[in-house]
Amino acid sequence: MSDPWLIVGLGNPGPEYAATRHNIGAMAVEAMASGCSSKLSRHKKVLGLVAETHLGFPGDRVSVVLCAPLSYMNESGGPVKAAMSFYRIPPERLVVLHDELDIDFTALRLKKGGGDGGHNGLKSIRRSIGTGDYYRVRLGIGRPPGRQAPADFVLQAFSGSQRTELPGFLDRAGEAVETLVRRGLEVAQNEFNANPSGGGEGSGGNP
Repeated sequence: MSDPWLIVGLGNPGPEYAATRHNIGAMAVEAMASGCSSKLSRHKKVLGLVAETHLGFPGDRVSVVLCAPLSYMNESGGPVKAAMSFYRIPPERLVVLHDELDIDFTALRLKKGGGDGGHNGLKSIRRSIGTGDYYRVRLGIGRPPGRQAPADFVLQAFSGSQRTELPGFLDRAGEAVETLVRRGLEVAQNEFNANPSGGGEGSGGNP
């Protein structure tokens, strides 16, 4: 069996945050676990919900550890570092899913490394593991309307129309992760970064 990958979905803990835009990374990991008929459970050494499972098909399966930290977003690095240590996973086998303001809703972008764009979860991970050289799946949530502060926008629930599209978006995020770990970044980028749902690449940040 292949060495495992660590797939982390960022968010904030507690029911008051569960349906907010900032939690779309955690939502995606939860959807992946459900699609694998796996259950995320509290881990004895990691402040997070974890499931050990596989992606792919019999004869072509990749071992993965799905993780949704139970820390607040700006403290995500601690649980990520603990999971990497427990499962002996190097940064080059880490994939982090997170919300991205500068990409339209339902569009996603895969990349490796780069800056943190003001995203507090990514900043915390960099501080904790000492590098930003890991894979990211940037899940578009769009820009706030009018003069609404981004910090307020990301902590609000998706609109009614967005909620109808959300399940399909989360499924596509899981497909992008599976393509990344089974077939590589370039293949995944070619298939998903130019998704017909649209959305432009940007460097802006999230709280």
